[in-house]
Amino acid sequence: MNRREFLLAAASAAALPALSFSGRLFAAPPQSPRFLFVFLRGGYDCNSFLVPYSSDFYYESRPTIAIAKPNANDPHTVIALDSNWGLNPVLRDSIYPLWERKQVAFIPFAGTDDLSRSHFETQDNIERGEPLGAGGNYRSGFLARLSSQLAGVPAIAFTNSLPLSFQGASRDIPNISLKGDTKAHFDQRQSAILAGMYQNTPLASAAADGLSLRTTVSKDLRDEMVAASRGAPNASGFAQETQRIATLMRDQYRLGFVDVGGWDTHVNQGNVTGGLANNLRNLGAGLAAYAAALGNEWNNTVVVVVSEFGRTFRENGDRGTDHGHGTVHWIMGGKVSGGRIAGEQIAVTQQNLLQNRDYKVLNNYRDVYGGLLARMWGLSGNQLQAVFPQAKPQDLQLV
Repeated sequence: MNRREFLLAAASAAALPALSFSGRLFAAPPQSPRFLFVFLRGGYDCNSFLVPYSSDFYYESRPTIAIAKPNANDPHTVIALDSNWGLNPVLRDSIYPLWERKQVAFIPFAGTDDLSRSHFETQDNIERGEPLGAGGNYRSGFLARLSSQLAGVPAIAFTNSLPLSFQGASRDIPNISLKGDTKAHFDQRQSAILAGMYQNTPLASAAADGLSLRTTVSKDLRDEMVAASRGAPNASGFAQETQRIATLMRDQYRLGFVDVGGWDTHVNQGNVTGGLANNLRNLGAGLAAYAAALGNEWNNTVVVVVSEFGRTFRENGDRGTDHGHGTVHWIMGGKVSGGRIAGEQIAVTQQNLLQNRDYKVLNNYRDVYGGLLARMWGLSGNQLQAVFPQAKPQDLQLV
């Protein structure tokens, strides 16, 4: 491994799962599934993503922010997925092609039992993965417990600090942000992990140089991505980040976490234009870029997209929406049983709202992901209970 190769590896991985004295990385087992958890922080408006266009109540409730019913002659209307549900047209070039290839499924009426409608409380409850009222253990996340159950499945968080999801694991979980900040640097914890791994090895000096030359390495990574794209422009923001994530997840890691902020849309939310539409467009472009960058390994990959809660069904007086309850989760991957709306559902009517304001939660995320993880890794009942205590795994045959 020459100096540049090492610096790229160090900047990309932050901390490597294992290293032989020849300098070769020990990759995860070739057939090990790959799982990426994407957390939309802020509570995204699922009704502007997966639109219940067959519901008259939807249009009555949203006089200024509803998205028009499907019209083949108007590209700004809902893209019909079936007779009841449709997709926001800003996702026509990113997520819709995955739907047509049956590589994405959507689960409406999904979420937690938490009715606090508090961003922080509900986010913490999701990341902990424990039953409501299980106590205040904020040092044990469900991805950490999953990692502890899986041998030879390296894990990483693409975040500035280690998220609650990965806290409490039986082994160190590295974290690094790849948001394109050329001034980004490893924090003290990450520097100690990386430097310690190379102490008293022939690469100790290069490791120290790598930490001090973070800016140079970031530029090298960007240049490498541009060259690999063969002149095709990258989607901005999240799309650029997910291509870097794909490189690491393809070559070194099998269990990952990334979060995306900016989904709290109380004012001037918009519909097919505006802040929310821009966020959805960038998110879709990023996830499509991730799938493309993985190449054939997309067939061995599952991505889930969640948010702490949905929004109020009715728009508010500021042409936005407020904190809600039930939401829509996404399940993506090359071998996902997609092209369908999965899980338990009810008609979208006023009578079926929770407390006359929100989607109900009919598909508890702990049960749904318990069933998903069981199929991916063949986890036993006891292993699933270690990951999601007291959950009742629900097999929606998503993979």
